[in-house]
Amino acid sequence: HIIDQGIRQRDLHTVLSTSALMLGISALSALAAVLNSVYSIRVGEGIARDLRESIFIKIQNFSYGNVDQFSTAKLMVRLTSDTAAVQRLFQMSLRLGSRAALMFVTSKTLALTMMPIFIVGAVVIFFFSTKMEPFFRTVQQRLDRLNTVLQENIAGARLIKAFVRGKYETERFETANDNLAQENVKVMRIMASMSPILTMLINIGIIVVVWLGGLQSIQGDLTLGQIVAFTNYLMATLDAEPEVVELPNASPLPSSIHGEVEFDHVYFHYNGDTALKVLEDICTRAEARKVTAVLGATGSGKSSLVNLIPRFYDARSGKVNIDSNDVRLLRISSILEHIAIVPQETVLFSGTVRDNIRYGKPDASDEEVLAAAVAAHANDFIMDMPEHYETHIEERGANLSGGQKQRIAIARALITKPSILILDDATSAIDVETETKIHAAIAKATMGITLIMVAQRISTVLNADKIIVLDEGRIVAEGTHRELLKKSPIYKEIYDSQLGAGVRHGL
Repeated sequence: HIIDQGIRQRDLHTVLSTSALMLGISALSALAAVLNSVYSIRVGEGIARDLRESIFIKIQNFSYGNVDQFSTAKLMVRLTSDTAAVQRLFQMSLRLGSRAALMFVTSKTLALTMMPIFIVGAVVIFFFSTKMEPFFRTVQQRLDRLNTVLQENIAGARLIKAFVRGKYETERFETANDNLAQENVKVMRIMASMSPILTMLINIGIIVVVWLGGLQSIQGDLTLGQIVAFTNYLMATLDAEPEVVELPNASPLPSSIHGEVEFDHVYFHYNGDTALKVLEDICTRAEARKVTAVLGATGSGKSSLVNLIPRFYDARSGKVNIDSNDVRLLRISSILEHIAIVPQETVLFSGTVRDNIRYGKPDASDEEVLAAAVAAHANDFIMDMPEHYETHIEERGANLSGGQKQRIAIARALITKPSILILDDATSAIDVETETKIHAAIAKATMGITLIMVAQRISTVLNADKIIVLDEGRIVAEGTHRELLKKSPIYKEIYDSQLGAGVRHGL
């Protein structure tokens, strides 16, 4: 048109108007390309952020049974690389979909003739990538922080549920998640500025389609099979339902309780495996405001027994009562308000010693923190640390010994002033002499509350008001230390093997 009717006919008006129209279309095309990139990035980042948040909140609502089914590695992958793959899928789909029409009007021959310009475009991309290296480093730091928070929460899921800190951890995750999304948006905005430059080289639609689609396929970063697999993985996590469900009309446990715990013909097994009975016909009582110990070999069902009290799991049959209240009829949050737990595996969070001790009671005063640490025999080693209570604890307590971590965990439980305190083999990493001192201090600090201790070492339970001996999921004996020495062959065997028959005869 511009040649036939403009140049050949020497019609300046036609030349100018047609040129202006072409320039306008080119400008609109460039603007559309920029907007397309910016909004596809926003949508992709928004989808990734929402997916990560939805899965994270889902994990917070998991019961212990759900946590058992998903390994930490699987959950980490689904929250990071899988969501990133879905993000890339949506971004590519939006970009390719808006430019799909251009593919039908573009010939392969024309594409091949544009190779020199493609190389120039690659140089431009390399230049921008080099300039963005510091930004990518910041994104990586944000991702590291996100993964740290995520790993701590998955590893400490039981502890978070026990201290009813799901809301706090969700807010903590949302902060790290939003920071990562914001940094990613900054990087993508810079990347989006490449589009006008590439538009000046060749039709941006064709090049972007060929470049993005071809590069992704050649590098193998994203395949249809991976997308299908990632989507299935995400749906498996999001569709999982908690095994322990609170009744709609659940009643709260009274604000003041005696703390008596009763097991009434309780049977329990894991993951629907009825053939493997973990607990069988358990009938016993932990009397209010007294010390009850649960003793037995590894795999005898000790931890499974105490995990039924706060409803981390539900009994398959029979009842678990607190002050004659069936725990299945109670609000879970009201149960956990009265219970503090020191689990077998000590989980600490990155932060100060003080913050870890008052994790279950964020508003605890410095005096309460000190009193709890003294009771747990943790104050001495804390004061030997460089910044005392402000000393930073590395991820999962990497800069502390096993015994130090256990003592901080005990202090964390004591500071909540619970009605029922459960110590699940909580001093296994501590020497016997220190353990004796800790238990004496705990007994003094917990006078008037119900204390339930799980142990493998018989030295831990000698002074308990009642000792329950478990063997292969059954109660084989119960009574005081002296009573069991007289009537329980299994207890005597455990005692003699650990402390020696000579000690027993000298009593």
